[in-house]
Amino acid sequence: MKPRLHFHGAAGMVTGSCFLVETGEAKVLVDCGLFQGSKTEKELNYRPFPFRAEALDAVLLTHAHIDHSGLLPKLVKDGFAGDIHATAPTMDLCGVMLADSAHIQELEVTQLNRRNPRRGKGEVAPIYTSRHVEACMARFRPVAYREWIAPAPGIRARFWNAGHLLGSASIELEIAGAEPGETLRIMFSGDIGPAFKLLHGDPEAPAGFDHVLCESTYGATDRQEASPAARRIRLREELRAAENPAGAVIIPSFAVERTQELLTDLVGLMDAGEVGRAPIVIDSPLAARASEVFRRHAHEMEQGEALVRALASPQVRFTQSVEESIALDQLRGFHIVIAASGMCEAGRIRHRLRNWLWRPEATILFVGFQAQGTLGRILLDGAPDVRIQGDEVKVRARLRSLDLYSGHADGPELASWIRDRRPIAGKVFLTHGEPASLAGLEERLAASLAPGQVVRPVFDDAWELSRTDAVRVEAGEPPPRLRPDQVARLDWHNELSELILDIGRELDLAADERSKKVVLRRLRRALKDGAVEGDAPR
Repeated sequence: MKPRLHFHGAAGMVTGSCFLVETGEAKVLVDCGLFQGSKTEKELNYRPFPFRAEALDAVLLTHAHIDHSGLLPKLVKDGFAGDIHATAPTMDLCGVMLADSAHIQELEVTQLNRRNPRRGKGEVAPIYTSRHVEACMARFRPVAYREWIAPAPGIRARFWNAGHLLGSASIELEIAGAEPGETLRIMFSGDIGPAFKLLHGDPEAPAGFDHVLCESTYGATDRQEASPAARRIRLREELRAAENPAGAVIIPSFAVERTQELLTDLVGLMDAGEVGRAPIVIDSPLAARASEVFRRHAHEMEQGEALVRALASPQVRFTQSVEESIALDQLRGFHIVIAASGMCEAGRIRHRLRNWLWRPEATILFVGFQAQGTLGRILLDGAPDVRIQGDEVKVRARLRSLDLYSGHADGPELASWIRDRRPIAGKVFLTHGEPASLAGLEERLAASLAPGQVVRPVFDDAWELSRTDAVRVEAGEPPPRLRPDQVARLDWHNELSELILDIGRELDLAADERSKKVVLRRLRRALKDGAVEGDAPR
């Protein structure tokens, strides 16, 4: 059979990276990430994989971020018994990140199962548990950059530094083609780091491929100058503008790498006297454990010594227990809190936002990409109020975005990375991006690649590969789990949250009890008739 490439995640969306390479001899998975974003997308985490886990020969993991690694324990739970190949730093980071993911799931499920009997609902189970993480970590095998490995019959792989995260890699594959002696060369970009990354050098990779897969997170973005000096100047100005004796700067940030970079620059600015000294609280047990991994690998990073100094600063403290986190509500005087998750979808940042969003003396500083459907994106898109943990919260804080700490290359850098992989005989598949970003990167490549050479695969797509071409396989069984119009968009749950807020606003505006009852009668009538925005009555 001709080799096939399946796009089971990060196709038309940013999260859930998962690509299956299938030949007549082997099946190898590149990444197995958790889906984030809208509730519709997150529900994919609970559904069966579109392939048999026990039939896979191996997994190649580009890096530890949870949208690339987060479903590996589920894969093992479902019967995968092969090796997971990753760099040694990626293994170390997965050890803390996957354990944290299981802990969060177990905690949330325990809380939900306490409430469900009162709602007449049955018990639910987590996607996986700590036991499955332990079994998963036992399957990891370390890989060095630039050294060939043979993860499965007829397949060779080589890892290249992607400059995105400690241990991150682009993965080069050589696979046996359909014809005798034929070999196909495929490059999986993983996530590509930007220029001037604080802790890492520029991405590396060879040239001359049959097919290339490239992430497109910032494909439509031309980022402003992001040199270390320019980044620190922008951060300095944001901190000076935010300083308020009764306020705080709340930074939603990914616990791994983004937090460590921010910490290095924050302490550096304070030590240089460019901003006033203030307490810096890292409200994330995961960030504390990840920081220890970074400390152990400091000799492998370009600014490792500066990071180690920042971690030892008297201005910095980490919270561990829930009680320590809750106690931050009582902290007085200007301070800075960095908390996960970076898109405000889970974790302690939601408590911090519930406590500070309604206060005009607070600044919420976003420092990374916010996927469609996430609370972070909803806030940046200008929502006047939001629902957090069941409460309606007015948005009165200053909302600022400083996108110079992103771990992703911008549009010009991505286009340059793809051009440097030429000659490319077959297709360039654009992945890991929302529609506007995919279109933006495709437009940038129009002048340097042949017409029709750039492809935007859709979710659960399959393509049959030859050396000079790729042909889309018509959908068969199982059918795609989501249609293209269901990914990277606001879903019914987002609309429900907005509707509840709209109802509250209408009732607040109603002058008296009679007017409020009129609003409620209109709602009941609409529900009874089933005629909403042109939908046919049921």
